[in-house]
Amino acid sequence: MSHQTPLGSSVPQANCLDLWREKNDQLVRQAKVAQDLGLSPRRQRLAQDALEGLRGLLHSLQGLPAAVLVLPLELTVICNFITLRASLAQGFTEDQAQDIQRGLERVLETQKQVGPRLESGLGLRGLWNSVLHASSLLPELLPALHHLAGLQAALWLSTDHLGDLTLLLQTLNGSQNGSSEDLLLHLKTWSPPAKESDDPLTLQDAQGLRDVLLTAFAYRQGLQELIVGNLPRALSSLHEAASGLCPRPVLVQVYTALGTCLRKMGNPQRALLYLVAAVKGGLICGPPLLEASRLYQQLGNTAAELESLELLVEALSVTPSSEVPHFLIEVELLLPEPDPASPLHCGTLSQVKHLLARRCLQTGRTEDAVEHYLDLLALLLDGWEPKFSPLPCPRGLCMPEIFLEAAAALIQAGQAQDALTICEELLSRTSSLLPKMPWLWKNARTGTKESPHCPPWVSATYLLQGQAWVQLGDPKQAISEFSRCLELLFRCIPKDKEQGPATNCEQGCMSDVALQQLRAAALISRGLEWVASGQDTKALQDFLLSVQVCPGNGDASFHLLQTLRRLDRRDEATALWRKLEAQTKLPQENATWSLPLYLETCLSWIRPPGHETLLEDFRTSLLEPCN
Repeated sequence: MSHQTPLGSSVPQANCLDLWREKNDQLVRQAKVAQDLGLSPRRQRLAQDALEGLRGLLHSLQGLPAAVLVLPLELTVICNFITLRASLAQGFTEDQAQDIQRGLERVLETQKQVGPRLESGLGLRGLWNSVLHASSLLPELLPALHHLAGLQAALWLSTDHLGDLTLLLQTLNGSQNGSSEDLLLHLKTWSPPAKESDDPLTLQDAQGLRDVLLTAFAYRQGLQELIVGNLPRALSSLHEAASGLCPRPVLVQVYTALGTCLRKMGNPQRALLYLVAAVKGGLICGPPLLEASRLYQQLGNTAAELESLELLVEALSVTPSSEVPHFLIEVELLLPEPDPASPLHCGTLSQVKHLLARRCLQTGRTEDAVEHYLDLLALLLDGWEPKFSPLPCPRGLCMPEIFLEAAAALIQAGQAQDALTICEELLSRTSSLLPKMPWLWKNARTGTKESPHCPPWVSATYLLQGQAWVQLGDPKQAISEFSRCLELLFRCIPKDKEQGPATNCEQGCMSDVALQQLRAAALISRGLEWVASGQDTKALQDFLLSVQVCPGNGDASFHLLQTLRRLDRRDEATALWRKLEAQTKLPQENATWSLPLYLETCLSWIRPPGHETLLEDFRTSLLEPCN
């Protein structure tokens, strides 16, 4: 028999109610049969047919005047329809809010509370307040209303309407005050009425929704507290989430967040237990592996850290098999996408490959670093025309910096010729960004002459090319590259705030400290080549200038001291030595800035060994009596 019943039918209402209920139960069973079919076209077809059946049944029920006898079934059909629709769409929409609103209005119609109150635009919050405070509300309606309230709570939680959700739970619990901070307590206090055995079938009852809401909110709250650094509260909320109705994929996330929290609280062993459980417990093990690498880095276990990153690269290289979602409102449906600041954001394959390559370079595993950088460049540049397309910059990555880090790794590994190839490739892909002669151009708007703009990493490319030529034993070519680097650094200016925000490819070298260190590195590098060719006077000029442009670079001062000594300029050397001696006795401040990795690597090549030994040697040589 069709689920639609004509308005003028002579069938008694009780018989119609039985038929409508039977239709609801049959559609719920159909959806549950579809659920057990796995990922198959027939599953989707049966579920969609069940959804359309529920839509038609709801249309028939709401085509009649609201009746107290029918309302429990009508509200149950609304709940089943919303549950199946949201689970199929994997999210809530405005349509579900309208379905809830229509159900509440139908309840108020039976309470004779329609008219001006609804026309004044109460909204869902006002409707819920009116319905739940209605004096003549029948007890038979309470189970279905609590079920509908659970769906309203899920919708508000997924859209971050926590104030509205708190007020709704207060009303359901009969409490009068509280704040959104008490939301977890309100959820734990909420006790929906139990279903009777003869009630219409549901896809998910109110108690099941309450358990899902409790887990989802506890996890969301714990993650937020973890991000802002409130670790004790984060730990408490995450433990609450782990002890609740927690599907396996969500439990992996909760265990990962617990591992992060315990690591930050200085309890690495307990953190490791949770991370191991997370890796073993889920198909998607990216976040716990990344967190494990952070933990091992904190413990100083470099081998285990890099092994975790290598496993993470393997995990991200394979398309994970997803579990079949149930036709229910599940915890995953109520969780936001991982924020980049979240410990659950493990990034893309290219981002993790980049992290692995960087860590290998930073920890002295140069050969491995070279291999990973070359793999990364091949992955990122696959399919890109080298001369006619701009460099692709995936989210979170800066392609020029990756090129420069790869070149630095190759030089470190003694593969200078390959490093030159990488640098030439970078310059060929970005030739349109290089400034053209003449060096000064006329600004059409102001009528003044200005220096051209040039990204600082272009200068860094020439610096690394110079270092490659040093390794290849060609000082003339090396000095030429260092000079080209300095020419760009001193004649070109980076983009400033007036010209708009810098791109992420420029931010790595845009700080004043980084620019100062880049200039000092080029000057020291060229000065060392002058020293190697016996031209100490020219070297002296570069070392003096490096001290001026970057007073905080101690390496420049030590190279200057050695050059003054070779030139037998005792008075100047003694004054500089005394200054350096005094500086070594001052408390050393921790650097609050960081440099691009390629620049840190380059600075390590030009650092004079044994500062203290050098100062002691000067103490002996400079203070001995003159002959």
